[in-house]
Amino acid sequence: MIKRMILVLGILALPLLGGLLFTYDIIKIDWISFMEIQPSFRAQEDPLPLPARSVPVQGAAYIAELGAPTNPVPADEASLARGKDSYNVACALCHGVDGKGKGPFATFLQNKPANLLEGPPRTESDGAIFLTITNGVEGKMPALIENLPTAGARWDVVNYVRSLQAAGQ
Repeated sequence: MIKRMILVLGILALPLLGGLLFTYDIIKIDWISFMEIQPSFRAQEDPLPLPARSVPVQGAAYIAELGAPTNPVPADEASLARGKDSYNVACALCHGVDGKGKGPFATFLQNKPANLLEGPPRTESDGAIFLTITNGVEGKMPALIENLPTAGARWDVVNYVRSLQAAGQ
């Protein structure tokens, strides 16, 4: 008797289960979740640009309308040590440890890195070098504002590059 009842229920349940499996793929209920209404960022996606005329938390590094800024960081031993560390992390791969533009990655680049010890890098002002580090050079050098996020770190690199130039005379 129990076997017969299980068999009858099984036979009746088979079309129901088959129908559920068939309609599951057709009828989908869209549940609201907070994940769907958040802004999403994919891996390697560019960050959003800064709003116009915004000022960073650490203060204005430069104001574009006023031209190249002046170096507010004295080139003391602490600044040169910080600049050397930042340079070795962010710049030496292309420009080389000595600044001559022959870093280990330079051979793979179509546009070779500048020799920082001669030519325009030597004759430009500190502010122009700071702007080059910050904004990069279109098609030649990436902007390092994300690698060196504070203005002080970029000014330390400028001071260190100047010390490399003085040592390379």
